Amino acid sequence: MILAHAAELFSQRGYPATSMNQLAEACGLSKPTLYHYYRDKYALLVQIAEGHVARLAELVRGIEAEGLPAEPRLQRLIIRFVEEYAGAQHAHRVLTEDVRFLEPEDRARVLVMERQVVDGFARALVELRPEFKDAHLATPVSMLLFGMINWMFTWLQPDGRLGYDQMAPMVADLFFGGIHRIQIPSQEPPPEETLR
Repeated sequence: MILAHAAELFSQRGYPATSMNQLAEACGLSKPTLYHYYRDKYALLVQIAEGHVARLAELVRGIEAEGLPAEPRLQRLIIRFVEEYAGAQHAHRVLTEDVRFLEPEDRARVLVMERQVVDGFARALVELRPEFKDAHLATPVSMLLFGMINWMFTWLQPDGRLGYDQMAPMVADLFFGGIHRIQIPSQEPPPEETLR
C-alpha cells in the first residue's frame, strides 16, 4: 500500500517534489509509522524502480520457459507487457522518469535488469530474423518496439474508448505487419563529409 501511494505521488509530482509528510498523509499513516517501514523516500524510490523492473524480467523468464516458437513468444511478451503496464502505470512512470535520482550502484542494478528484459525480446527477434545478429539490429529493433509500448501510459486514457486489453493485440499486429519489411542497412562507410 505504501509503495503504491508513493509511486502515484512520485509519478504525479515527481520524486524531488514529494515529501515524506505527503506520503504519510496519502497512506493515512503517521510519519513515525511510515519511517518504521521505510527509512526515507529514497528507499521507496529504489524499491519501486527495482520492483517494477524485476517483475518485467520475471515476465520475460516465465514466457521464455513456456518454450514457444519465436513469433508467438514475442506476441505473448508484447501482450503481457502491455497488460503489466496497465496495472503499474505509476511505477512505470517512476522507472522511466525518476531513475535518474538513483545512486550509481542502485541505478546500475536496475539497468542490469532492464537489459535482461530487452535481451529477452532481442533473442526472439534474432530467431525470427537471424541476420539481425550480424547487423547488430536485435537491440535497436527491440527498443523500437518498446517505444510503442513503454509510453502508451502517457496518452492512453484509462476511461477512454480503447483499453490496454484492446491496444495490446494492435501493437503486436502493427509490429509483426512490418517486421518482415525491415531492410538491413548497408555496411558501407559514411560519406567523407560526415566524418569531419
